[in-house]
Amino acid sequence: MIGRINIIALFLISVNLILAQQTTINTKNSTPERELLSKSKVMLIPFEPKLYMSEIDYKLSSETKLNPKEIKHIFRDGLNEQLGFAFKSEKISSVDLMSDTTKFKPELYSIYSNLSYEYQKVPNQENYQPPKKEKDKKEIVKGQVVVETNSDERFMNAKVTNAKLIPLLAAKYNCKVFVFINQLDIKASGNSKPGQISTGTENRKIVVHYTVYTIDAKEINSGTAEEEFDSSLNNPKKIIDKHFSKLSKLIVTRTLKGLGYSK
Repeated sequence: MIGRINIIALFLISVNLILAQQTTINTKNSTPERELLSKSKVMLIPFEPKLYMSEIDYKLSSETKLNPKEIKHIFRDGLNEQLGFAFKSEKISSVDLMSDTTKFKPELYSIYSNLSYEYQKVPNQENYQPPKKEKDKKEIVKGQVVVETNSDERFMNAKVTNAKLIPLLAAKYNCKVFVFINQLDIKASGNSKPGQISTGTENRKIVVHYTVYTIDAKEINSGTAEEEFDSSLNNPKKIIDKHFSKLSKLIVTRTLKGLGYSK
């Protein structure tokens, strides 16, 4: 009987040792960036109103009776809200600068005045590298300046022009990661293939241009998130709930990957 008790005791000790080792391994494998997020927040910066490009507002307005300004605000607010939900599902808190437009209006003005925008090549998300500024390739042919055309897909990238901006925001709001929504495009249904006549029934497309910075002003991810939706869907709230939610989850997944965290 005593021997059996000793065997059980040894077994329990072994199990505890294994669990302790596993906990140590998991702690070692967790990245400093991920630990950083667990103790701070992500700031969500909405796109500037002038960087809203929609080809379907007439359709949306006809069905909902909302005016273009109201539609723009609903999409601007809805995209930030869905990003907040997506980060929350990863147990990460966020500061949404659209949650109180009166309170955060001076903050947004300050942020926008310290940004510059530039169309750059869309990065490869499989092997992400921050896009670099490109040099215009020009040559003179028969006395005329010829600029080389480039068919690579572009996106609107945000560059912080004031080195003090992010540290000040980080200190004020306890944020270590900053998600800038740079531009929102909503494109009407178009040709699915070059030369094909549009029937008007092809899917529309949402394109979100974004940039993610850490507190040290490091660009850890940027590019576009795209989602198609039915050409008959003209309710902004339904578009947000069904499609902005997917776009937001994609941006959050890429952000976490940029921080060195993967499930």
